[in-house]
Amino acid sequence: MSDGMWRGFASDNYAGIHPEILKAMGDVNSGHQVAYGDDIYTEQLSGVIRKQFGNDAEAFPVFNGTGANVITLQAMCKPWEAVVCATSAHINVDEGGAPEKVAGIKLLQVETPDGKLTPELVDKQAWGFGNEHRAQPKVVSITNSTEYGTVYSVAEVKALADRAHSLGMYIHLDGARISNAAASVGTSLRAFTTDAGVDAVSLGGTKNGAMGAEAAVILNPDLVPAMKYVRKSAMQLASKMRFISIQLVAMFEDDLWLKNAQHSNAMAQELYQGIKDISGVQVVQPQANALFPILPAASIEPLQNVAKFYVWDHMINQVRWMCSWDTTQADVDNFVTAVKSELAN
Repeated sequence: MSDGMWRGFASDNYAGIHPEILKAMGDVNSGHQVAYGDDIYTEQLSGVIRKQFGNDAEAFPVFNGTGANVITLQAMCKPWEAVVCATSAHINVDEGGAPEKVAGIKLLQVETPDGKLTPELVDKQAWGFGNEHRAQPKVVSITNSTEYGTVYSVAEVKALADRAHSLGMYIHLDGARISNAAASVGTSLRAFTTDAGVDAVSLGGTKNGAMGAEAAVILNPDLVPAMKYVRKSAMQLASKMRFISIQLVAMFEDDLWLKNAQHSNAMAQELYQGIKDISGVQVVQPQANALFPILPAASIEPLQNVAKFYVWDHMINQVRWMCSWDTTQADVDNFVTAVKSELAN
């Protein structure tokens, strides 16, 4: 029933399941386990998450990244409160209005040159405290790595957390590609989350080799009591949760998360080296696993017929090339050859 084997650079969501994760799911597919998270594998995941993020960390597995973001922000905000985020943030442009529609949260957007917030940029929207006519800023939400493929350093996250906390606000980290960010800066997951002052993390697994596994990881104990209720009311409570939890156990118990992320980041560097000197291509060196080159308009569709990818900004002919845990050197070499051939024409 397959439509054939093919490779592309459209998204790390296009990749399959890492064999170790697929095997782990098969290994737990026997016997009965208590439903809705009271199973031994979700309990095991709790220990794994504390190992990665610290003893106060609490994990709430969910179906997808949008769900992780929505329920986490909902637990952090009262109905009259708001979230400060970059205009390019996934919660703003790629979640179909779910934070507003499902959680009822106002998003206060800030234009950024590279997808990254700074304390100074946060100040553009973090004002009006006590003004009943303005949604009250309560959360600063950042993405690491960002939607532009840029990466926050530990110091940058800490500066944002310090600024948010000084204003009585929380800080949330959308970590759909958190593994790629950690691999890029060469640090632990805890270093730029818990230790930097982050209150909650949307922990991504799907883009890094899971079948479909994300989690809301709460680092601030004050936020824990609301989580089980907002998860259920937002339709993110899995009955057979063991199959979500075991994916995250297989990924984060040892170093599979890091190996996969290091590989996809390395493939992005290989792709950059292959195309950076081609006449007609404008591109900056990737920080994680994505490139955002600008190409001649006439070359885009022919190259999409070679390997699927998305147009990022049609106004300037900018595209996105995303490498995955299973991207091979042959994938890169073949695509570089196609780019050279197409632009030579």
